[in-house]
Amino acid sequence: MPAKNRFAEMHQEITAWRHHLHENPELMYEVHETAAFVVERLKAFGITDITTGVGQTGVVAVIEGKTNTSGRAIGLRADMDALPIPEASGVDYASKTPGVMHACGHDGHTSMLLGAAKYLAETRNFDGKAVLIFQPAEEGGAGGKAMCDDGLMDRWGIQEVYGLHNMPGLPVGEFAIRPGPLMASSDEFIITVTGKGGHAAAPHEAIDTTLAASQIVVSLHSIVSRNVDPVKRVVLTVGTFETDSTASNVIAHTAKLQGTVRTLDPEYRIQAEEWVRRVAESTAAAFGATAEVEWVPGYPVTINDENGTAHAIEAALAVAAKVNAETPPIMPSEDFSYMLEQRPGAYIFLGNGDTQMCHHPAYVFDDEAIPLGCSWFAELVERRMPAA
Repeated sequence: MPAKNRFAEMHQEITAWRHHLHENPELMYEVHETAAFVVERLKAFGITDITTGVGQTGVVAVIEGKTNTSGRAIGLRADMDALPIPEASGVDYASKTPGVMHACGHDGHTSMLLGAAKYLAETRNFDGKAVLIFQPAEEGGAGGKAMCDDGLMDRWGIQEVYGLHNMPGLPVGEFAIRPGPLMASSDEFIITVTGKGGHAAAPHEAIDTTLAASQIVVSLHSIVSRNVDPVKRVVLTVGTFETDSTASNVIAHTAKLQGTVRTLDPEYRIQAEEWVRRVAESTAAAFGATAEVEWVPGYPVTINDENGTAHAIEAALAVAAKVNAETPPIMPSEDFSYMLEQRPGAYIFLGNGDTQMCHHPAYVFDDEAIPLGCSWFAELVERRMPAA
C-alpha cells in the first residue's frame, strides 16, 4: 500500500496524538512527559532500539529495514518543545498548562514523525536504518546543538539528516524549499553604556549617557546600509533601551541596549560582531562615555545541501501536488542548522494554510497537513534507501 494511503487510514489516530501533546505542552529541556509519550508510542510500534536522555531529554530511535546491505542511515528530526505563550486559539483541546502552548506546531511535527515511525516499523520496506530524532529545546535552548554535542551523528552513524516545519500562509498540500541558505542566523548583543550621572539642570557637569546611547542606536542602524552588499541580507534590530533612572530630572549614569543581528551569510555573521563593537565603543567615546558589548552567539544559518534539497523535493513530489523549489529565504532562525553543519541534508516547509503565524497565541496547526508530513518522512527513507 502506498505510504500516503496508509497515512490517510492513520490520520485520526495521529491527530489524537497531536491533540494530546497540544493539551500537555512543555518548555525547553523540560519535555519529560512529551518524551515519555514518544517512547511509549515507539514501543507500541514494536521498536526496541530506543535511547533517551540524548542532549538532556531528546529521544533517538532506530528502525532497521528488511535488509541493511547498503550500510546507510538516514536521520529524521522533529522538535518537541512548546512556547511560554498563553493560548487563545479557542480549540477544544487547548493547553491545560497556564501560560504555555504549542504555538509553533512542534506537537504536529512530533506526531507526524511518530506516524512515519509506525508505518516504517510495519513495512520496513527499505535497505538500511532510519534514525528518528525527537529533539527538545528548539525554542531558544539550542537542543539541536545539545544532541549533536552528545554524539548524535557519530553514535548512530547518520549520513544524511532531514527535517520539516509547518508554514502558515502556504496552502495545505504544498511544500516549499530552496538549496543553500533557507533561514537566518540569529545572534544577540547587550551594550552597557556608562557616562556620569547628574542633575538635568546641570548637563555640563555630567556625561549624558542617554544621549550617547541614543546616538549608538542611530549609528548601529547604519551598519547594514554602509557595510553590507545591497543584494545580501542582514537585519540588525535594537529591541530594548533602558536607563538606570526613571526620573525626568536625572541624567542617567548607565544605559543598556539589547538587540539582535540576523543574516543569511555566515561571513557577515562573523563581521557583524566586529562592526557592533566598533560602532558602540567609538560612538560612546565621542561623548566621553564608555560602552561594553556582550555578544551572545545564537543559531547558525540554516543551509540546505544541494543534493539533500533534491532528495527532499523528490520525496515531496511523491506526496504533494505542488513544491516550490525556489522559495525565498526567511529571517527567523532554526537550530536544525547545527545538524546540517554536521551532515548533508535539507529542511523543508509544509503548508499550514491560512492560519495565524507561528508564535501567535491564536495559532492553530492544521491537522489536514498530517498525512503529507508523515508521507514525506517515509518517502525519504524508502527513496534514499530502496529495498534490496
